[in-house]
Amino acid sequence: MDEVNEVNEANEKTADELLDAVGPAFGKLRRSSLLEVENPISQKDLSRTLVLRIVLEAEQEAPEGPPEITVGAVARHLGVDPSVASRMVSDCISAGYLIRAASQQDGRRTVLNLSPEGRELMARFTRHQRSAFECITADWTEHERLEFARLMLKYVASQDALRHRPAAQDLPR
Repeated sequence: MDEVNEVNEANEKTADELLDAVGPAFGKLRRSSLLEVENPISQKDLSRTLVLRIVLEAEQEAPEGPPEITVGAVARHLGVDPSVASRMVSDCISAGYLIRAASQQDGRRTVLNLSPEGRELMARFTRHQRSAFECITADWTEHERLEFARLMLKYVASQDALRHRPAAQDLPR
């Protein structure tokens, strides 16, 4: 019954109240039920997937050749200090999920590649995320599930477009 009351309260909120609630709601997404669904991913591996996802997406976005993801690129994508990214990457390497390799473009640079174990973790994580989504939205209609998925993907695409726009200092004056 509490869930029904929460839905009714959400429907009665003003536009400003709804928009103000979006940010905190996004904050709860990562901290919530992903750990409580069947066959959960460990908290440590859940954190590692942040780094692994960056490497995996770079591979998917670079069909013409191997991606050149460095620790610096991981830091930029996560919005963290390079020393933090370095510790995160080192942890993924120690766990066997990432492999350091020499850059094919500049042999002085070290790039990151997923290991077979890293690929398996990401495949398992993807299945886990789908399971969590289905569990969380079990009482939603098929239309609601698909509409939410479509809008979430649109939101993420818009967010990515913002990340790839030129910085203000790079724009002509």
